[in-house]
Amino acid sequence: MNFFEHQDRARRKSGRLVLLFGIAVFAIIASVYLLIVVLLPLAGAVSYDEGEVGARASGLREMRWWDPMTMLWVTVAVGSVVVLGSLFKIAQLRGGGAVIAEELGGRPISPDTRDPGERRVLNVVEEMAIASGVAVPLVYLLEKERGINAFAAGYSARDAVIGVTRGTVETLSRDELQGVMAHEFSHILNGDMRLNIRLIGLLFGILVIGLIGQIILRTMVYAPHAGRGRRSDGGGWVILVAIGLGLGLAAIGFIGTVCGNLIKASVSRQREFLADASAVQFTRNPEGIGGALKKIGGLTYGSRVKSPMAGEASHMFFASGLVTSLGSLTATHPPLRDRIGRIDPGWDGAFPEVSTAWAENARRAGDDEATRRKVFMDVLTGATVAGVAGGAPARAASAVDDIGSLTDANLRYAAELIAHIPEPVRDAARDPFAARAVVLAMLLDEDPGVRARQDAIIAGVDDGMAREVGRLAPSIGSMDPRLRLSVLEITIGTLRSMSKPQYETFRRRVAELIAADAKRDLFEWVLLRMLRRHLDAHFNKGEARTTVQYYGLQRLVEECRVLLSTLAYAGAGDRADAERAFGAGARRLGIGLGAIAPPEACGLRQLDGALDKLEQVSMRLRKGILSACAACIAADREVTVREGELLRAISDDLDCPMPPLLPGQPLV
Repeated sequence: MNFFEHQDRARRKSGRLVLLFGIAVFAIIASVYLLIVVLLPLAGAVSYDEGEVGARASGLREMRWWDPMTMLWVTVAVGSVVVLGSLFKIAQLRGGGAVIAEELGGRPISPDTRDPGERRVLNVVEEMAIASGVAVPLVYLLEKERGINAFAAGYSARDAVIGVTRGTVETLSRDELQGVMAHEFSHILNGDMRLNIRLIGLLFGILVIGLIGQIILRTMVYAPHAGRGRRSDGGGWVILVAIGLGLGLAAIGFIGTVCGNLIKASVSRQREFLADASAVQFTRNPEGIGGALKKIGGLTYGSRVKSPMAGEASHMFFASGLVTSLGSLTATHPPLRDRIGRIDPGWDGAFPEVSTAWAENARRAGDDEATRRKVFMDVLTGATVAGVAGGAPARAASAVDDIGSLTDANLRYAAELIAHIPEPVRDAARDPFAARAVVLAMLLDEDPGVRARQDAIIAGVDDGMAREVGRLAPSIGSMDPRLRLSVLEITIGTLRSMSKPQYETFRRRVAELIAADAKRDLFEWVLLRMLRRHLDAHFNKGEARTTVQYYGLQRLVEECRVLLSTLAYAGAGDRADAERAFGAGARRLGIGLGAIAPPEACGLRQLDGALDKLEQVSMRLRKGILSACAACIAADREVTVREGELLRAISDDLDCPMPPLLPGQPLV
């Protein structure tokens, strides 16, 4: 199943979620209606005199099981409570994965951490991100959680975060950690995260009914007048009705909780098997994720998460974070033995004894990373990036087919790319202050006059930034251009740790450096689109998200024409070559685009406008657009570095992360 099929499946599950949610709400409305029908006669009895027993009994005998007006009011009231509760929770989660990680008690791991265990986690996540073509996500550590668990949270790859427990960091080997992270990245790439957040929001609305019942009960218990009302004025009956209402709503809330858990189980359980299979496919190492699952079975803490929010987020975890009251019926994850059995059919069923000796594991983690880095540097010494293909051979799968996927070849190639980045640049990209200098240094112009104006702009920030840019400029200037996107992907992950004022200042400096020569080249355009997509979305919560507006390309012919024309001119030697490339892309798109646009009508400004519209097409159409772009670029059978950067930037813009192009890999 490819990326686009996974996205379609996630959308179908969203529809199924809405259906199950509707059924649960209907059941709650029916339950509340029955409760009200039972309590109404008692409420009517409040006004009777104490001696009017016959009248009260008569009132009870007049109970009507069907009352359209009562049903209408109950439906409106319950529907309003559920909808408002869900909207409140969804608004609370608007900030994406970081909000969930912080509510679970997580703290972001600093990109320049010196802790060997934390560094190992960041290195694995970094490799996974670059191998899959997404910006490196923030990683949160749940410091107080001793069980082995992890999660991915967010609306899309642009605001995704990874969370890991302290037990995961202390207990797992690098291969096991890589298996767990591959599992979580499959959720990022397959569109599962958005569904997970919607589940939290929708199910919170159901739980509000039970919360209201609990509030009523507490009010009756602790209210100063409780139990002191005169029987003659109905005070005792008021309390009795209120307690009955509170108990009934609390019971209905419990039923709602069970329904919510059943919904989570039905939506998420099968996905865990798929994510396990994806992790094995990504790493080609079943012992990695299999070993992690076995250690969960052998660890005293297992995979339990003690955070108060663990129940709401239980369907997000790598392994079950809770012990459910109804056992496997409401379990969000398949049984541990079943998961291990699918990964390792020859497993003997015995769980290993697990050591959590942190100091020893940390020492080994540091040794593993140092050894691994030395091996890669030995391999890469004297080699160009194109020359490391021995670790990542060309494959039959095209770059478009690889969108949203991960393979062991991608992982090896990503590790080699990271190792080949000059060490001062790699270290600076992981430092919250120096990461800004990395981006500024990448924008420096070779023209002395332009460079002088840019140096003055940087000096206006502060002396420390100017010195840092000057220190990094030689290394970045001599760096292989094919490493630029990988450096940017690492840097963007680090830049998320800035404050919003710092980011706004940084964005102004970037714009000033680009404007210093009164023109914008292709790399500057790629850099700006990446900043806009990943950092604007982070610092201006939700503003960069787009909604689907187009389910066909008939109204976007001009935008498609501008896109393919720009790509054709970017890689063509003359007008005839450009027309051939444009024709190849137009044929792949399958709609009438007419002739190639004139050069003056397809600059980078026009490309911005076209992509802003094309970002709003349905996922089903995006594969066709990207296939057309790839066919256009590949028409001359040669893919330059800047063409590859442009294709990957367009793919990223359309929410279709494309891994780095492997040496010799076809585009389509």
